[in-house]
Amino acid sequence: MSLQDRRFALLLAGANWRERLIAGVGAVIGIGLCAAISTLAVPSHGLLLAAPLGASAVLLFAVPSSPLAQPWPIVGGNLVSALVGVAVAHWLGTGVFAVGVAVGAAILAMSVLRCLHPPGGGTVLLPLLVPAVLAQGYGFALLPVGLNAVALTAIGIAFHRISGHSYPHRPMKIADRPRLLMEDIDAALEESGETFDVSREDLEALLDRAERHAAARRIATGRPPRT
Repeated sequence: MSLQDRRFALLLAGANWRERLIAGVGAVIGIGLCAAISTLAVPSHGLLLAAPLGASAVLLFAVPSSPLAQPWPIVGGNLVSALVGVAVAHWLGTGVFAVGVAVGAAILAMSVLRCLHPPGGGTVLLPLLVPAVLAQGYGFALLPVGLNAVALTAIGIAFHRISGHSYPHRPMKIADRPRLLMEDIDAALEESGETFDVSREDLEALLDRAERHAAARRIATGRPPRT
């Protein structure tokens, strides 16, 4: 691939323009239906949407295999972050220090509850930045955040079933006798000191498939396998 081609290549591994088109259509349907559901459910509130829902839709429709885009992170991450935001605003006010504490506390709370979801970092700030949101109190976590998150997740499950994606994501299957063991994956991850947006199981399957393709290529080209 030339330098010019690389400049216009998609960022995520495995992504292609067909999938991005499907993701765009999914976002149109998902956010549109969420807006309709929220408006019908609570007509007195008008267009009842929390802005971070747009970021949730990016994860849900563009990278449905991501651990951060699964149903519990979308629902739990947004709900927990909304509650944290209201609590911090009540305890510390809405100043500079409070907004930093809110985001940090949301990350810790989502991590403990295994529902880490990046858009939660936007949800947690809403009570501290918008007085009308803070006036709703803890009910903000249910309306609009909870309603939005549940509706978007349900729409995502239906959409991905129709479009042929695995959602909620199920890890890829590997051969009965993989060349790599999960202990090897864990050791490599620990050695790297980094966090990657892929599950351990998917990473194991991808590496195993890559090794098998490499072995088949060496056989086809007559090259001896590496030792």
